[in-house]
Amino acid sequence: MLRQEDRGHTLQATALVHEAYMKLAQQTRAEIQNESHALALAAVAMRRVLIDHARTKGRDKRGGDKKAVPLDSGITLAGVASQADPIDLLVLEDILSRLEKSQPRYAKIIELRFFGGLTNAQVADVLDVSLGTVESDWKLARELLSEELKK
Repeated sequence: MLRQEDRGHTLQATALVHEAYMKLAQQTRAEIQNESHALALAAVAMRRVLIDHARTKGRDKRGGDKKAVPLDSGITLAGVASQADPIDLLVLEDILSRLEKSQPRYAKIIELRFFGGLTNAQVADVLDVSLGTVESDWKLARELLSEELKK
């Protein structure tokens, strides 16, 4: 996602990884079970870092009322938005928060695929469901997300 950003962007990929690592290092409850589980934890940490950064950039004390290039300019979700139609991270966060209440597995799949870059097989391993379940849920989750983004 961050490769598409301008060179002067305030949150570089290395900084994102460092921030996510710091969040993970502070975790005392999580016991990593396998590689897929570690990637899932990293996806959650990266989601938090990106959302916190997007919120901070929008605060009034940081000039949030001024027109600026958003953090998420150019961020897209394969199968949902095109390069010309970037996803606003705060809108995505709102959709995921609502989805976590009604369709928690869809929300988790979107989070793992979008923020963590996990494959369907890795998602299946993390969620302890079959690959076929993840593939059909991913298709339905993308459709639902696409509908929500059009609103």
